[in-house]
Amino acid sequence: MSGLCSATIVLAGCGPTITASEETTGDRTAAAENVLQPPEGESPSGEITIWDRSGDLYEVFDAAIDDFNEVYPDITVDHVAIDIDAKLQNTLITGTDVPDGVFLDDAKVAGFADYLWDVSGVLQPYAADIAPQKLGVNTVDGATYGVPFDLDPGLLYYNEAALSEAGVDAGSIETYDNLLDAARAYKEARPDSGPIHLEQSAFLGQLQLEMYASQLGTSIADADGELRLDSPEYQQILSFLDTVRSENLGTRAEYLSPSDIEPLESGDQVFYPWAIWFSFAPQQLLPETAGDWRAMPLPAWEAGGARSGAMGGSSFVLPKDGENADLAWLFYEFLMFDEAGYSAVWGPNEVYPDGLNTSVPSYRPAADPADPLFGPVEALGDQDLWTIAVEAGDQIPEGTPIPAWWAGAVDYLGADVQRMLDGDLDPAQVIESAGGDIQTNLVDRQ
Repeated sequence: MSGLCSATIVLAGCGPTITASEETTGDRTAAAENVLQPPEGESPSGEITIWDRSGDLYEVFDAAIDDFNEVYPDITVDHVAIDIDAKLQNTLITGTDVPDGVFLDDAKVAGFADYLWDVSGVLQPYAADIAPQKLGVNTVDGATYGVPFDLDPGLLYYNEAALSEAGVDAGSIETYDNLLDAARAYKEARPDSGPIHLEQSAFLGQLQLEMYASQLGTSIADADGELRLDSPEYQQILSFLDTVRSENLGTRAEYLSPSDIEPLESGDQVFYPWAIWFSFAPQQLLPETAGDWRAMPLPAWEAGGARSGAMGGSSFVLPKDGENADLAWLFYEFLMFDEAGYSAVWGPNEVYPDGLNTSVPSYRPAADPADPLFGPVEALGDQDLWTIAVEAGDQIPEGTPIPAWWAGAVDYLGADVQRMLDGDLDPAQVIESAGGDIQTNLVDRQ
């Protein structure tokens, strides 16, 4: 229980008991009023409006509604496919037609915290079994505002066939120094190659940078929202990327754009350090090399270090102005913490006949290495991606809240990383330039 107290709100069993004779402060009363309470009664009923982005996950969640209604037959789910980024902010500000539940990127939860229920109380029975990183990114000032959905562990995808042909043993890669050595050996065999992916999108480049930082137990901001870019960890990560650039060991392209796909198919780009969701590429976008790709845990920054970090992720949030947020909690509780629910999401379904293999559950009982929810991935040579990803996810260090200004930092940090990859800045200059701009233009203006 002590781990739960440190990761989430101080709950009744974790803090001092407040008796009726003790004075209740205004702050404490306000905090209690913001904590979501579950519905009362054995047969809750009503209608809930749930917002999800259109696409494959919408279809997966939609198909799970029938399973939910087997447990809660009197709750009607109005499931709406919507452009959340375009609609949510104005809807919460105006308080008009507010949904009961919303699918939201982890990076955006903190920015909407004032409009959301604190779900620490309803999460209490499950919190000890939720990946600490997911609780960390959803917890702001001791209150948890998101029901964790997926865990997106970073993995190293590699073209096993191309490497074998060049005489490079991927099994020797345990650290990032090993990865550089393997890339050098591959480039010696294929001089025109750029073996390691270098991300050209400022946004995705910053997201990948945070994956590397997550491995080292850090992030752009600490738990109090204070900037911590100026650190040995970020210097190490940026130096690695700069080495890839300076030694011509990389292919610089935007994620799965035509300029990225061509060198992936030709064998010029053979190492892709990315979130688990890169598995989509060999399954859908790389017909010529499908079956040649494999996944392994990320290299460690130092021998014995963590072999994964978080890259992206989403959660479910419950707006306070939703009419039936307590009933929406039951929907999310079913999807994430009930075996029938999480099996419907990640297991074989109409959308993913072999199961949803672009993430793994953040709830540990659902992420059992010995009880896979999705099967071997044919495009990865029938590799058991489930076990690799689940075991990698267990190595992700605990996270901190993603600051509300994270997306704004892309204009500075994401842009300056690209300037470094252009050869215009060195790692120290990126830290100085981006750090100063973020502090002045974002942190100090909160």
